[in-house]
Amino acid sequence: MSIKPAPEEKGGPEYRLPPLIPGILIRRYKRFLADVELIDGRRVVAHCPNSGKMTACCETGRTVYLSRQDSPKRKLKYTWELIQMEGSLVGVNTLTPNRIVASSAAAGAVPELVGYRRVVREVKVGNNSRIDLLLTGDGRRDCYVEVKNCTLVEKGRACFPDAVTVRGQKHLAELQQLAASGNRSVMFFLIQRTDAATFRPADHIDPDYGKKLRMAAGGGVEILVYDVRIDLRSIRLNRPIPFVL
Repeated sequence: MSIKPAPEEKGGPEYRLPPLIPGILIRRYKRFLADVELIDGRRVVAHCPNSGKMTACCETGRTVYLSRQDSPKRKLKYTWELIQMEGSLVGVNTLTPNRIVASSAAAGAVPELVGYRRVVREVKVGNNSRIDLLLTGDGRRDCYVEVKNCTLVEKGRACFPDAVTVRGQKHLAELQQLAASGNRSVMFFLIQRTDAATFRPADHIDPDYGKKLRMAAGGGVEILVYDVRIDLRSIRLNRPIPFVL
């Protein structure tokens, strides 16, 4: 992916959502499945592309929005993309943040990440592990960026994670090792909703993650937190959110 000039409009490039089908959430179960009643009364099973607990964004009776793909290779034709919560639409698809941050970095729309010529996704590091993005440029240190999807907001405060995440703790250790080797390392939290004023690690959910995030920050890992602008047509990077570790 080549670097492009920053767009004139505030925020990053649009991530265009597929056509969305509204429905009512009946239940989410087995982590990756959701029963949804469509507006025509049909009940369908949708794929839930989110392995987290989805605390405060999977309430029964909420309006949700699904995409549909008719590929014969897919067992489930519907994918759960958004949910309408009281304060904001929320993006639940954990693949979306990586796409948004990658395209925004490539467009020069993240001030902290400008000056690089290339953005490469899914880069192998260590033993059988990957970091979401690698930014490279002549005369600049390689910059590794791990992107996390944040959907939990409590009284205006975004928190991550929403469930204990051993994998997330591993990524922090890898970023810290990369920083110690002379690289730039960035932990990028993307809040896929619009109603957060601040961010902090969810110590009440995963205290080990909070502890390791603070250790990583002390070991040279940079922390970035942004929210999005989101509607039924698209999602884009919006603004930096202040955080407390």
